[in-house]
Amino acid sequence: MPTKSGTKRETDGGGLGRRSFLLGAAVVVGGAPVLHGQQSSGSATPAASLPDPLRTPDQLHAFEEGGGGAIRLTRSGDQWQSGEVEVSTQLRQGKSGTEMVVSLSATKTRLTRLRLRWHGAFPAGCRFLGDHWERSYGDLEWRGLAGERLMPWYFLAHDGRAMHGFGVKTGAASICCWQADAGGMTLWLDVSNGGGGVELGRRRLEAATIVVRKGVAGEPPQVAARAFCQLMCEAPRLPAKPIYGSNNWYYAYGRNVSAAASLKDAALMAELMPPDPGNRPFVVMDMGWGAARDGAGPVAQTNNGYPDMPGLARQMKDLGVRPGIWTRPTLTTEKRAESWRLPPTGGRPKGELITIDPSIPEALAYIAESIGTIRGWGYELIKHDFSTFDLTGRWGFEMGPDLTDRNWHFQNRGKTTAEIILDLYRTIRQSAGDAVLIGCNTIGHLAAGLVEAQRIGDDTSGREWSRTRKMGVNTLAFRMPQHNTFFAADADCVPITREIPWNLTRQWLDLVARSGTALFISADPAVVAAEHKPALKAALAEAARAHAPAVPLDWMDTTVPQRWRLDGKTVRYDWYEGD
Repeated sequence: MPTKSGTKRETDGGGLGRRSFLLGAAVVVGGAPVLHGQQSSGSATPAASLPDPLRTPDQLHAFEEGGGGAIRLTRSGDQWQSGEVEVSTQLRQGKSGTEMVVSLSATKTRLTRLRLRWHGAFPAGCRFLGDHWERSYGDLEWRGLAGERLMPWYFLAHDGRAMHGFGVKTGAASICCWQADAGGMTLWLDVSNGGGGVELGRRRLEAATIVVRKGVAGEPPQVAARAFCQLMCEAPRLPAKPIYGSNNWYYAYGRNVSAAASLKDAALMAELMPPDPGNRPFVVMDMGWGAARDGAGPVAQTNNGYPDMPGLARQMKDLGVRPGIWTRPTLTTEKRAESWRLPPTGGRPKGELITIDPSIPEALAYIAESIGTIRGWGYELIKHDFSTFDLTGRWGFEMGPDLTDRNWHFQNRGKTTAEIILDLYRTIRQSAGDAVLIGCNTIGHLAAGLVEAQRIGDDTSGREWSRTRKMGVNTLAFRMPQHNTFFAADADCVPITREIPWNLTRQWLDLVARSGTALFISADPAVVAAEHKPALKAALAEAARAHAPAVPLDWMDTTVPQRWRLDGKTVRYDWYEGD
């Protein structure tokens, strides 16, 4: 890539992940931690200070396409420069206090990421909780110091006395992750365009806004975590009333579905729903109603089992429920979309299935048209799925240091991947009108403010209880701070099937219903019997009304919390008995 002469480089691996990428730093040891604006104690031994990302970084590097090594930038005040690459790390007063804005320009260099480094030390015994790139995969947990651990978007640090939060605001123009190690902390800002660098030209990019929350000694950890999530997301789009209802995926898995089967689901929900009509439940048709495989469009081509989509929506409403639908907006078999095809990479579908490049205006207009068609049919909830996988070729658990394969790019190279994803989410939001949106396999830190609800974890299961325990309970516990601060959280369905023991399902049903988050049951009408109906009716009645967010009391000690505070009462669940 062309760069101006005089650019300084470090041959330290050229980027994140493939070789040792932690910058060395002297370890400061001593007493109590100090955050931004906090003075050390007057003791004879200087107090150790936590790394503070609200001060000018100690080191800042940029990386470009091609892996030629780090571009070392020279600092002058809060400006960093090497040739035509410039980065600014400016403090400003935001709505909730001091924040740092990281912006950059590179007229010729195709940048892929920035690395910001702050020296400092975390006290012995400090424990850390990070987030995930998109959905979580049953792998969120509190851990001790692990310098190689990537913590996407934000992390919480508990020093034994207080919980501190470090992160970036939602809606960033880069995809961000943190590392904490014995010598300090590192923030990576991925400004790539697909698997290559972004071509900013004369444009200056405001890549991310860093925020920090200083914890208070004795403050309950969940209170601190929620307060920090509120700091990161200043304008969430929250549903007017709690979201609840049913989804047919975990008993049907897209097979033998039809309008008639959907009406059976609607009739069952009408029987089970609370008598108060002020908050009616949704009945969501998941994948399987379209004619093409894997949920691909065009949406107007439905299979023979769904001959009249507007008529089906009207029939559902006549039964007293609200119609909802699943869609995969970034995959199609539409022939005119061939020129919009993203290059094959990772696990992307190939052949007749076309993964749409949303950086192309005509392609984005096609997606808008598809969502508008669904809304025009009368569906009041739209669940859009698979877009992160379609755009990167990877699931969140496969991402690691590289979010996607290298050596490919979007057709429009002038925007970062994060900006292209944000354009997609905004387009879907605008096209959906007043419909409730649920993002699934979407990036929560970018979707916040653009969806009413977010699927916060990978799929539960109607076949294996251990998967529901791993994916459902874990994500509900560790992403509860995002509920009603970023969006309404959806920890996925409660399947009622022959394969799952009812005593375990009933506990999961009870927890989700009383947690305050979205509840969707996936109940096979052929399985639901008289013994199930009282519990289902009670759970739906609970889910239809607002609750204080559930608090996992033992979340620092286990990946599958058993003790929860629900509406002021402590409840214990046994997730293993009878498995």
